Amino acid sequence: MKEGIHPQYKDCKVTCACGNTFMTKSLKDEIRLDVCSQCHPFFTGQQKFVNRGGRVEKFKKKFNLE
Repeated sequence: MKEGIHPQYKDCKVTCACGNTFMTKSLKDEIRLDVCSQCHPFFTGQQKFVNRGGRVEKFKKKFNLE
């Protein structure tokens, strides 16, 4: 690789809105996030699964066929 053409890859502090912080590598010194793996609903088990049904079920329900 050529010298002097690549950006500086350094340690980076990542801060989430929930207060969680961790270190990683990046071109930036600091990154701020809205959600992380500690507060995201998918990872915390707070996610709601809604069974909305398919097209056939919606049609049958709409016209009271079953």
